Parts: sequence; structure tokens; C-alpha cells
Amino acid sequence: MVTEQEVEAIGRTLVDTRQPLQARFRALFTLRGLGGPGAIAWISRAFGDDSALLKHELAYCLGQMQDSRAIPVLVDVLRDARQEPMVRHEAGEALGAIGNPEVLDVLKQYCTDPVIEVAETCQLAVRRLEWLQEHSREPAVAAGPYLSVDPAPPAEEQDVGRLREVLLDEARPLFDRYRAMFALRDAGGEEAALALAEGEWGSGSRSVRLAQAPGRTRKWRNRVTRERASCPGARTPPRAFPEAGRHTCPHFPWGGRGQKGGESCLSRQRLAATELGSGPWECGSMT
Repeated sequence: MVTEQEVEAIGRTLVDTRQPLQARFRALFTLRGLGGPGAIAWISRAFGDDSALLKHELAYCLGQMQDSRAIPVLVDVLRDARQEPMVRHEAGEALGAIGNPEVLDVLKQYCTDPVIEVAETCQLAVRRLEWLQEHSREPAVAAGPYLSVDPAPPAEEQDVGRLREVLLDEARPLFDRYRAMFALRDAGGEEAALALAEGEWGSGSRSVRLAQAPGRTRKWRNRVTRERASCPGARTPPRAFPEAGRHTCPHFPWGGRGQKGGESCLSRQRLAATELGSGPWECGSMT
């Protein structure tokens, strides 16, 4: 049994800006594992920090703890326009993860927030809470392989091809696309990872691109990245060299939007330079 004094010692490490960020992160995730009002109080104190990354993880951990006593501080963070978008976004997601329907009205207020990441996340959180209410009398969904509380339950569909179609269909509700995304994550394997990578690089939704697909799929996504970097048709981003022309890239067989697989196409400056990454080599087959 951990004493209050031990929780305090861990909490002081979390809020001590003189400590290395690595040590503060270890303290944070230790508090998440311990749970309880003391842990929530110390995590809440750290939202005044200068590190947006740390504050993002503070909100994430409070959501994963699924303790309604964290709701007030998360609502305050969501409402605080001075907080970075990634922090407010994660606060909204955490409110949905806790699963308490009392926050529905607050979340609905921010479904039209001018910050698109915040708005889309609150829309997802509202839909998750509604889904939980709709399925409250059904058996609980079996825990996935990653033991995380996700923004949407994985879809029942198991066919990777159909899940890919849902993920990439921007006409579908974002909640359905998230369900497909987490089903692909749980499925694992090369085909699922390639579908996730395609969604990350080609999705028009910032929330879809923000979502992570950890674990078994990561090695396949890294392999795709390495192949893209070594593509003989790769070139520097058009932001630096706007005169760059067309080429064909075999590593993107699905082609770009409106393109058949393997066709060459002209990269758009915004997509290549902003969405596909900041490295020196980018593939121009995605438009």
C-alpha cells in the first residue's frame, strides 16, 4: 500500500520543472497507475507547466484513469483558450474516456470550437458517450490487446479491406472511421498497418492523423516510411523547390486522391511539405 507521503514525493517530482522531462513523465505514469484523489490532485497541478507535450500526457492519463473526480480540471483545461490546441484536444478526449454522461452538455458546446482539433475531438467524445448509453445493457466490449481506453470502440468488422474503405471514406462519420482505425490497430499485420499509414498520410481529418496506432503495426509503418525515403522518384518538398515536377512512386500503389495506382501526379505544396512530414525527401505521388 502506497502512503500519502510517497504519493506526495512522486507528485513533487512531476511538478518540479528542474527535473528532466523523462523523470517527470515517469512520475506522471506512476501516479496514473496508483490512482486516487491524491494522484489526480498532483496531476492537475501540473497543467500550469510550459511543456505542451507534458500537459497533453497529463490529460491523457486523467482520461485513462476513468475517475470522475478528474472531470472539473479537464473541463477547465478544455475551456481555457490559452492552452495549446493539442492540450485542449486531449482534455476533450479524456472527458469522453472517463465515460460519465454528465459532461455531454459541456462537450457539445465545443463541438463547433474554432480550433478544428478540439471540435472534432469533442464530437468524437460526444458520440462515444452516446454509444456507451445506447449499449449500456449489452455485455462489455472485451479489452483489446493494448489495454487502453480509446476514443471509439473497435468496429465489429474484421475484414481489413472493408475496414480500410471505411477509414479512408471522408464522407462517413468520424466516429465510424475511428472505429475502423482501432479495429485495424487491433488486427495488426502488414495489410492493416499499410491501411493505417494510408489513412495517416491521406486523411483530410486532423483528428484521424492525430490518433496513434501503437504496438504491432508500428514496425510496418516504419518500413513504409523507409521505403518512401529511398524511393527513386522521391524529391525535396515543393515548398523549397516549387519547380519540381511529376514522378511515379511504386511505394504508393493506391496513388493519390483521384489517381489510379502507380500514376504520376503533381504534389501539392501543403500536403507534401506540411502533412507528409518535414524530412528532406517526400514522395510526390500523394495529392
